[in-house]
Amino acid sequence: MAAGARVSPRRVTPCVSVSVCVCVCPEPGAPLRPRSLLRAARGRHSRRRRTTTGPQMFLRAARGRERRRQRPPPPPRPCCHSDAAAAMAAAGPAPLLPAEAEALVRALQSTELRDTGGQGWLRQHECVEKLNMHAILSASAGQEQLLTELLVTYAKIPVLIGELISVEIWKHKIFPVLCRLEDFKPRSTFPIYVVLHHEASIINLLETVFFHKEICESAEDSILDLIDYCHRKLTLLAARSANGQSVTPVGLHPEDLASPSSMQELQKQAEMMEFEISLKALSVLRFITDQVESLPLSALTRMLNTHNLPCLLVELVEHCPWSCREAGKLKKFENGVWHVVPPEDQVKMTKLDGQVWLALLNLLLSPECRRKYHFDGFNKSQLLKLRAFLTDVLMDQLPNLVEMQRFLSHLAVTEPAPPKKDLILEQVPIIWDHILKKNTGKWEAIAKHQVKRVFSPTEEELKLQARRWAQTYSLDMMEALAPDKPRCRVCGAEAAKRCSRCRNEWYCTRACQVQHWQKHKAACNLMAGAPRSVDDP
Repeated sequence: MAAGARVSPRRVTPCVSVSVCVCVCPEPGAPLRPRSLLRAARGRHSRRRRTTTGPQMFLRAARGRERRRQRPPPPPRPCCHSDAAAAMAAAGPAPLLPAEAEALVRALQSTELRDTGGQGWLRQHECVEKLNMHAILSASAGQEQLLTELLVTYAKIPVLIGELISVEIWKHKIFPVLCRLEDFKPRSTFPIYVVLHHEASIINLLETVFFHKEICESAEDSILDLIDYCHRKLTLLAARSANGQSVTPVGLHPEDLASPSSMQELQKQAEMMEFEISLKALSVLRFITDQVESLPLSALTRMLNTHNLPCLLVELVEHCPWSCREAGKLKKFENGVWHVVPPEDQVKMTKLDGQVWLALLNLLLSPECRRKYHFDGFNKSQLLKLRAFLTDVLMDQLPNLVEMQRFLSHLAVTEPAPPKKDLILEQVPIIWDHILKKNTGKWEAIAKHQVKRVFSPTEEELKLQARRWAQTYSLDMMEALAPDKPRCRVCGAEAAKRCSRCRNEWYCTRACQVQHWQKHKAACNLMAGAPRSVDDP
């Protein structure tokens, strides 16, 4: 090859399939041969083949066929995408297909308060649950753009907000009437629990998708109703914390649902659920404040002046409802559970703390918000309480709080100008008032109608609903959504194997499964519906 000749590296064709790989995967660090050397090698090979003629050629071909016949099949060639294929196989249940997600989104529609819990409403609940689980899995993989586009294209965010407020009114107006009915002894309270859980499913779905600006803009006028909803939830959260009322987890067991006091147990569960819903509403409000520049003027006025959200957020910082002390130990609520915080992590900012501080940053440091907010004596004194919480450790975890500290220092020594009173036509939320006006004076009649038609199902109807719920809440999907990895039932180590019969117990090794089989056999036979003569795991 002449000096200075240009060397062209060999092209590597990307793999287009995981099962049949046609790519050329060079070994790491192996030099790529120039095309001229490859052509020379091909020329020598062709000349060698031309020199072999006659009986020698047929004898060599016969020996080659015999060797290939006796040779074992080669192992599959490792490909550069083998790790990705293994990760896809171990990723668990995949999100919905685009066509399935589109069908579920298009099926969302507004329902009447009287029809809550009925067959049509249950189909709507199934759609919300599947979309909620799909949104969480897609967000974990960074692929939530499809669901976002579908909700915006079909204008379903106002529908979800309307359903959220409808079930909230049902909880405040209809559910207490059901609990007071003395002759109402349901065979199972799970249908009522599904209605209570519907609010949590919708707010969780909104929390996942409201991270995107286009979702917030597609809410249009219903954003006012969502702001009012978040304000109601956060006001209740702050009031309970200020009064020293702590929320403790309540377990709902099957034997409790069948007991005469099952409605009382359901009320305790609803109280715990209300606490978690309020925390979700805090996250939704923070995402709304991220888009203050694109919100309608009425939305900004409602947050700052009508509800005075900055002072409400100060109350949450001061009382911190998601942390408490029990038996001298600090406990915090994270990922749906209360856990004891070790001493070295007590100054660590939680996600909920960060949501409050970010919402305050958005509402106080935005020029438009400063122009509209009234810094009177009360508001100013409330905001200056934040200086006691702005420690160096906190600002190291969230550096943006340095700007908050400068703003508060400037606010302490100045008197801000009063806001300009512009003459504008202010929009008001209509969903809450429309539902109340339509059903005022009918709460007891609606409750009795639902007791007769919805919440007193027959045995066959309960079995049919149970099968539908089992399809909606699939075990694999719920495990994929669980924040913690499964643990071995015997030694507590991280487990990757599960009982194939009942699919309820996890083990790290075969030895642990065999060791636990004598204790697990009775429950396994019961759940799997197998005969009791089975003695081997």
